[in-house]
Amino acid sequence: MPNSHLSLTQYMFLSPVKVHGTFTVCLSEATAVFGLEIPISQKPPPEGWDSKHVLIHSPLPLKFRSNLLAPGAKMKALGPGCTCGIMLVLLSLLAVLHATTAQKNDISIYSFTVDSKVSSRFAHTVVTSRVVNRAETVQEATFQVELPKRAFITNFSMIIEGVTYPGNIKEKAAAQEQYSAAVARGESAGLVKATGRKTEQFQVSVNVAPAAKVTFELVYEELLKRQLGVYELLLKVQPQQLVKHLQMDIHIFEPQGISFLETESTFMTSELANALTISQNKTKAHIQFKPQKTAGQLDKVLDGNFIVRYDVNRTLSGGSIQIENGYFVHYFAPEGLPTIPKNVIFVIDKSGSMSGRKIQQTREALIKILDDLKPNDQFNLISFSGDVTHWKPLLVPASPENVDQAKRYAANIEAQGGTNINDAMLTAVRLLQSANQKELLSDGSVSLIILLTDGDPTVGETSPARIQKNVQKAIDGQYSLFCLGFGFDVSYVFLEKLALDNGGLARRIYEDSDSALQLQDFYQEVANPLLTAVTFEYPDNAVDKVSQDNFRLLFKGSEIVVVGKLRDQSPDALSAKVRGQLHMQNITFQTESSVAEQEKEFQSPKYIFHSFMERLWAYLTIQQLLEQMVSASDAEKQALETRALNLSLSYSFVTPLTSMVVTKPEGEQRSEVAEKPVETRNKHKNFYTSPPGPSRRIPSDPWRNRLRGPPKAPLHPLYHTPGEPDRMLAPSIPGEALQVEDLRARDVAPARAPAVASDPVTGRLWERKASGNSTDLSQRAKATSSPAPMQAPPVILMLPGQSVNRLCVDIKHSQGPMKLLSDPDQGIEVTGQYETEKAQFSWIEVTLKNLQLQVRASPEHVVVTQNRRNSAYKWKEMLFSMMPGLNMTMDKTGLLLLSSTDKVTVGLLPWDGPGEGLRLLLRDTDRFSSHVNGTLGQFYQDVLWGPPTEADDSKRTLRVQGRDYSATRLVKLDYQEGSPGTEISCWSVEL
Repeated sequence: MPNSHLSLTQYMFLSPVKVHGTFTVCLSEATAVFGLEIPISQKPPPEGWDSKHVLIHSPLPLKFRSNLLAPGAKMKALGPGCTCGIMLVLLSLLAVLHATTAQKNDISIYSFTVDSKVSSRFAHTVVTSRVVNRAETVQEATFQVELPKRAFITNFSMIIEGVTYPGNIKEKAAAQEQYSAAVARGESAGLVKATGRKTEQFQVSVNVAPAAKVTFELVYEELLKRQLGVYELLLKVQPQQLVKHLQMDIHIFEPQGISFLETESTFMTSELANALTISQNKTKAHIQFKPQKTAGQLDKVLDGNFIVRYDVNRTLSGGSIQIENGYFVHYFAPEGLPTIPKNVIFVIDKSGSMSGRKIQQTREALIKILDDLKPNDQFNLISFSGDVTHWKPLLVPASPENVDQAKRYAANIEAQGGTNINDAMLTAVRLLQSANQKELLSDGSVSLIILLTDGDPTVGETSPARIQKNVQKAIDGQYSLFCLGFGFDVSYVFLEKLALDNGGLARRIYEDSDSALQLQDFYQEVANPLLTAVTFEYPDNAVDKVSQDNFRLLFKGSEIVVVGKLRDQSPDALSAKVRGQLHMQNITFQTESSVAEQEKEFQSPKYIFHSFMERLWAYLTIQQLLEQMVSASDAEKQALETRALNLSLSYSFVTPLTSMVVTKPEGEQRSEVAEKPVETRNKHKNFYTSPPGPSRRIPSDPWRNRLRGPPKAPLHPLYHTPGEPDRMLAPSIPGEALQVEDLRARDVAPARAPAVASDPVTGRLWERKASGNSTDLSQRAKATSSPAPMQAPPVILMLPGQSVNRLCVDIKHSQGPMKLLSDPDQGIEVTGQYETEKAQFSWIEVTLKNLQLQVRASPEHVVVTQNRRNSAYKWKEMLFSMMPGLNMTMDKTGLLLLSSTDKVTVGLLPWDGPGEGLRLLLRDTDRFSSHVNGTLGQFYQDVLWGPPTEADDSKRTLRVQGRDYSATRLVKLDYQEGSPGTEISCWSVEL
């Protein structure tokens, strides 16, 4: 079909022009046109046309209706084959939609790869994206990557039609001129912004010519920090569209040996499980994720985290010294040391800004933390607003009686008033000083102050600098101060200096459903001090340029790292002494490492990137210099900054002192600037916002709206339209009469679960016996003054080896937590709290004793605890975790499954209907041992079924461990099979 042409003048746009589709229009000689929107795409006008004219393309004919033109408007055809009409435009796609989705449709990512090499805890990650413009016009391509906050970007480049446009790292002051010039032009110059608790985002865009290809490559490096016994490598996968070739490769090399390895993903599904392969030997591991299009694994857009957690073998020794290319790293985290007793004072902000959820979560965390105190610890609580209150006049031992009293005190802390940080901190110091003077602190114990606040000082001394000076003078190096900033209203810079001045550290607590867990995790990091006054010693003739070599404290689950350079004439073996203080004695560790043997360890090119240990040395030295700058005097700060800046430039690191200038092709914005975000007073300040990327159209996901349990309240059959009679109507079934019952003037409680079956129009509740006969619930309703509608059972048990294999259990009597099942042979224990009024579990806890792992589910979230480390997951967020001895998965419906080879599978499910709660699922129940027991576990012992009764074959008796239960054969709703549930035949038992 030939193109259509229409000649109208440009000044016809008295109102927006609406064009559906793409077509050619030449604008000329018309006075006004109404009812149209702006056309799709523009090309330069033909020769002889003036600047008023624009050429717009379409393969479809144009049709206009005459009343769209103002009086006197004229149209003329422009040549043979042109169609002019006076009819309404009837094309289908808006031009605006076409323009905003051009990148989605026309910029195609044909390859996206992530390659991460972890050599002796130091990770070097390369993210590469290759795109092509499949449109006939210039399009904008956006490259976006999220990287860990602790990482330094080291390189970025764009290769466009064979020409490389690199990122050049400069001193921040030198790049500031280009940044300021871009801002003055109205351009967004910042390429990096903070995006989450652990990540920041790099984003850059470039125009791509038709059919042209662009390769984006970002490189960043980080030293993995050991926290609560694990190293964690976090990678983000978010190509934002389907990709023909997607691959992740993670290589890990640890000379000490890998003791355990686990992976976790928020985009993996069971369909993608075969795309993940993990191979591991004593010192190396390779994790590859490579979905295949042929297997249908690349038909969904992937967006989420991929996390690798691992630890290494270690002994009670002086640690591990590793050497590569003339540099060394010394890792020190000895096993088997006893914990030093501690004296800890918790200083809790209870000002008005802490009211509501903050103070509630603080109380919750404090109660858990107090439970973790050890009998030989001493403690006290201080709460403050405008005034300061201490729980006890002195520190007290963490006896069960004192802990219980403190928990009651913590549970009653209420928020109101101002914020007097200065007096609260000085009160805490005085309590420790008083206890020390009275010789109440045990010899060799460690004294800690933990401050939690969400705001700036507003009462008493309000100058942050004077408060910092007052606290430092009072502590005088005797105690360690840890500061927790709750939310983003607090001045984090103030808290960071306050902590670093006094031998501690600062941490931000993010406002979220897991804020209490964040507080608990931080406490766990400092709950078990192992050594104090730790110093590292090396022969003067062997090493040079050694990083920080003395540390106030070493905590269980952490690690001290020292790096340095070997001298040219260093000995054949590098020796080291590590000195420290245990509870009541000094201790010295010694270790030695052969230079030649260590150099040989790092010769595998597949796992090692060039001169990684030298870069590790530079990275850690810069991090420590930046930290020292926070608490240094003005004179010292300049020298520290100069050293950190020179190292950043020499090793091409984007740090808070440097910027990376990204160049672009001729004709575009010539440069953009990437800078390292830092923690600030407010999350919206000092973060340069990147240009917004293209609008993302999330593909429809039938699982996203899939509900578990009944419809929401307005859809329930017992919820009625005001003014209409309440009715329960049986559905129309062949051979059955329709019965109607008026329930007006009755006090009917809202139903908490759907009926076994209900007519979509009438909503009549009913249930059927297995024989096919029906029981009219209206008759049952008449027999009682307060009828309870049928509910889906909270537990459906699969009974292997039985002629009747499903048991629906309704719990009618519950007092306190219940031991639902316990199987010592399987190492599984399940407990829960059942709310009989709601007919739901309010929490369920699964303990896997062999793995020392606990999963606690509440309607709010799931918390997994292992080795004192908590991980919180929200319901209906994708999860695919593979750890030694356990697979843990969650799909978008919220079904959480805990499974492992030869073990029973335990499932947990949030209930979305009225009566918020949880459901319990059990699968592979044939794997229970003969020792299983508990409220539900008893049904997996020898169950004896009695014969059906003569009067009613739908009733039987079953005997379990000498107790008889009445069972009725009914059709029930199985919530395990999705919404709105499927009818199943099962034997119903009440407990």
